[in-house]
Amino acid sequence: MRRVWWFLLMFFVVLAGITLLAVFPARTYFSQRHDLAAADERVKILSEQNKQLSTRVSKLHTDAEIERLAREQYDLVKPGEEAYAILPPPEADKPEAAATPAPKKHAGFWTRVGDTLTFWN
Repeated sequence: MRRVWWFLLMFFVVLAGITLLAVFPARTYFSQRHDLAAADERVKILSEQNKQLSTRVSKLHTDAEIERLAREQYDLVKPGEEAYAILPPPEADKPEAAATPAPKKHAGFWTRVGDTLTFWN
């Protein structure tokens, strides 16, 4: 009987050892596969962004694009051209300026207490 217990104990110890030796490397393997897949996805995204930026860089080296950006962002004009700017209307002419209500006066203590009690009813 004692031999059976000894055999079972050794069997479970060996089984636990095999389990430990198999589980930890497997977890590491699956973790590395996940990290590799994430890195591959990031490389695809970054290479696509690199292509777009390379296209933009080559476009920025053209005279037409430089002129477009100068006109759009810096309001530059060619010699002999006139630049016009449309300004917003003055504050008094805006309709919402006249529609703004005057600020309320601060309510008294008893008015606020009454409002609070009315709220809770």
